Amino acid sequence: MKLVIVESPAKAKTIEKYLGEGFTVRASVGHVRDLPKSNKKAIDVKAGFVPNYEVVTQKQDVIADLTKLAKKADEVILATDPDREGEAIAWHLKEVLGLKKPKRIVFHEITKDAVQEALKNPRAIDEHLREAQEARRVLDRLVGYDLSGLIWKKVRYGLSAGRVQSPALRILMEREREIRAFVPEKFWVLTADTKTKNGDAITFTCTEEPKTEKDATAIKKAAEQHDWKIAEIKESAARRTTRAPFTTSTLQQAASSRLGYAPSRTMGIAQKLYEGGFITYMRTDSTNLSNQAVTQIERVIESEYGKDHVALRQYKTKSKSAQEAHEAIRPTDISKLSAGRTDEQKRLYSLIWARTVASQMIDAEIARTKVTATVADANIPDFAVTGSRIIKEGWLRADPAARGEDVELPKVAENEPLTVLNVESVGKETQPPPRYTEARLIKELEKRGIGRPSTYAAIMRTLADRGYVTKEGRTLTPTDTGDVVSSFLEEHFTEYVSDTFTAEMEDELDELAEGKRQYVKTLKDFYTPFTKVVASKEDIPKLTNLGPVPEEFKCPECGGAMVYKLAKHGKFMSCAKFPECHGARKEDGNIIEPPKELGEPCPKCRDGKLVEREGRFGMFISCDRYPKCKYIKQDALLNSTGVKCTECKDGELVERHGRFGPFFSCSNYPDCKLAIKARPTGNLCKLCGKLMMDGTKTIPERCSDKTCPNHNPHKLEK
Repeated sequence: MKLVIVESPAKAKTIEKYLGEGFTVRASVGHVRDLPKSNKKAIDVKAGFVPNYEVVTQKQDVIADLTKLAKKADEVILATDPDREGEAIAWHLKEVLGLKKPKRIVFHEITKDAVQEALKNPRAIDEHLREAQEARRVLDRLVGYDLSGLIWKKVRYGLSAGRVQSPALRILMEREREIRAFVPEKFWVLTADTKTKNGDAITFTCTEEPKTEKDATAIKKAAEQHDWKIAEIKESAARRTTRAPFTTSTLQQAASSRLGYAPSRTMGIAQKLYEGGFITYMRTDSTNLSNQAVTQIERVIESEYGKDHVALRQYKTKSKSAQEAHEAIRPTDISKLSAGRTDEQKRLYSLIWARTVASQMIDAEIARTKVTATVADANIPDFAVTGSRIIKEGWLRADPAARGEDVELPKVAENEPLTVLNVESVGKETQPPPRYTEARLIKELEKRGIGRPSTYAAIMRTLADRGYVTKEGRTLTPTDTGDVVSSFLEEHFTEYVSDTFTAEMEDELDELAEGKRQYVKTLKDFYTPFTKVVASKEDIPKLTNLGPVPEEFKCPECGGAMVYKLAKHGKFMSCAKFPECHGARKEDGNIIEPPKELGEPCPKCRDGKLVEREGRFGMFISCDRYPKCKYIKQDALLNSTGVKCTECKDGELVERHGRFGPFFSCSNYPDCKLAIKARPTGNLCKLCGKLMMDGTKTIPERCSDKTCPNHNPHKLEK
């Protein structure tokens, strides 16, 4: 028996169909080892940046199952993804399972031919690729830990910073500052509704935009009082050239603009399509297509659109790091016009299919027309209108959604008179540069060499998860917290959040993957000067305020000046004399009621006093020495369920509100850390003895322990 190990169960199912008898295919379900949460234990810098990996707790059963199968197997084949991350997973499996000489195979599409071809050409684990992944992981942990620790001390507890997302946040903030500094200018747009001698309607726009209302009114008046005629007709031919097949970046951009999918959602859908054998590997910078794929595309174009629409092309890959993936993202079988198991999979597949086929088709031919009208005997600017029409669709036949809107103008002749029906003048203002969308930010990151295909979605997700940006529609807007963190990093770590430094670091990791650099030297060359810079910032003053508030807002207690300060969920106004005066207002100017002393000592620290204060979820009672003492009187904040805690036997399970909504935990937190997702019923599981909790629409009650079969009784019944 030969054991084949992949990452995901879906991938395992697809491959198992192609291999048949003699093969057992199992999934590791992602990484089986990771760095511990504690940074002190995670990396031994002095020993040469040696990571101390730990087995992921949830993977104990998976590892036990794989170990048994590996001992029985005649041969173990590691078939994880064909990139650095996949190489790292293969290496971790080798180490954890104690494999001496496992075979490593890679394929960029999950088809029968590709898998069988890979089995004929096994290799050893690529240590260079594995080291490049490890270096990135170690580097990101060290930078994040050191920067975050400093930000906790100098800005606010709980904030964090990262090596790649910090430059991305800086790009967003640079645009935000442009928007804030933008001074709008007024202008007027004049349009005229006209009718030709044949009765066709045409709307013209003034070729100049007057800066004053007086000038706009004068043009409008003259345009209404004088005769019009066609002054000039210009026609020009243009071509719309097709585009290269999708890379990870361009797929995320197109899916965002056309389908409204966030990058992380796009990658999740693409992953399912890949695992189902419908598309090639979806993490790539390459725009290359294999000869076999081009031949298939050619046949499809001839069949669907005719031989005259074929124009085979080769595209040059712009990215220097595109050595790990040999092809662009394309369907594994071009003859399949539709594929996928869900509606969103089918929509993304159609997008990939259209782009792939269109990439090998002839250009679209377009006729552009510009008609200029003049107002006789009036010393005012001309009016004009432009239109276009498709002469030959070319590649747009395969990708009609890329066509856009055609505006075909009525037939007119030079000197032909026009009848003016209405002239309208609308005052407008110049607009600041637009904020970035996720698609545009990914394009900008790729252009500047920041990040790699596997990191774009993670960057977007991290910025949102940390509360540094909010997403309004498709637009990314930095929050107050994001503003403060980015400004702090730009001021004190200018070099490390710059485009040049970040891009050069990515290039060095690429060179490490190619075997052109050494692991220890690469990390040491970065980390030694970086730690010195971090250490030199220990003496900088703490960022206690973010500048003065408008003068009309005075301290509600002493009547003095106020300053902006950063809270967990945004800015608020604080008395400039704090801590002597505790006057505060919300960002909108409303007064924040000061904590009310209750005359009771804090039962935890004994030095503080209990006060009643307003929090995100209402009033609660806590120590007045917060954050030095974090005592909170739980029964004043939370609703008790009356269910006794099964861990400490002393507390009760109470309802709390967290980042992902309500949950239930012990009232003795943090001394007791028992927590469950749904409301406890008070009953105990008959299988494992853990608390039972509310179920779903089809499961009235279930075990709170995810590892217990009674967590999902439906599966137990099956």
